[in-house]
Amino acid sequence: MKRVSSGSPYEKLFGFSRAVRVGDCIHVSGTAPMADDGSSVHPGNAYLQAKRCLEIIAKAINNAGGRLDQVVRTRVYLTDISKADEVGRAHGEFFGDIRPASLMVEVTGFVRKEWLVEIEAECWVGPDEDA
Repeated sequence: MKRVSSGSPYEKLFGFSRAVRVGDCIHVSGTAPMADDGSSVHPGNAYLQAKRCLEIIAKAINNAGGRLDQVVRTRVYLTDISKADEVGRAHGEFFGDIRPASLMVEVTGFVRKEWLVEIEAECWVGPDEDA
């Protein structure tokens, strides 16, 4: 098993890893729009927040030995489903050709009120990935 940290202040405090690789699978935790210093980024802009989440996810997957084109599932959580097109556009920029199974759902809120979106991802890095 390999654990990957993104440096989020919540990882140690809440007891989780940004990503965990177990064999041929990489599981990426709910990823919020945070800067490297732990601050929130792009308040009020769901598109840019989603892009930041996906950048963090891509880095975590790479650090776990995977590639973005190996993502098989994403889960997108929004505090305002009317922002679905903005967040979907960002998701499409990363996954338009990959087309993983995905979910987009509205939630009540996140740890920080200014977060509009969190995203999870799962990868399959096994030998039959093209099957």
